[in-house]
Amino acid sequence: MNEENAKAQMRKGVLELCVLRIVRSNEVYTSDISDRLKSAELLVVEGTLYPLLTRMKNAGWLSYRWEESKSGPPRKYYQITPTGEAFLAQLEREWTAFTQAVDTL
Repeated sequence: MNEENAKAQMRKGVLELCVLRIVRSNEVYTSDISDRLKSAELLVVEGTLYPLLTRMKNAGWLSYRWEESKSGPPRKYYQITPTGEAFLAQLEREWTAFTQAVDTL
């Protein structure tokens, strides 16, 4: 495995946590999520985000609403659900334990 593949695999492992953290504070449009992930160098390809959001919505962690746009088609705005809040709390506990374990090495 080369360096890029290793980085991509690590990113994939934390994308759900990152998306839930982004959406936790307020509802966001897909491009807002994408921009935040890109600015943190966590999004490999944009095509990764749409299936991830669909999976997270189907799991009950996210919901969305449509809003008309002044400059194009309607936009889908995502928000976290109570189930998503509970899952995020669980992921954050696991993430803390995981990073502490790695840091001990």
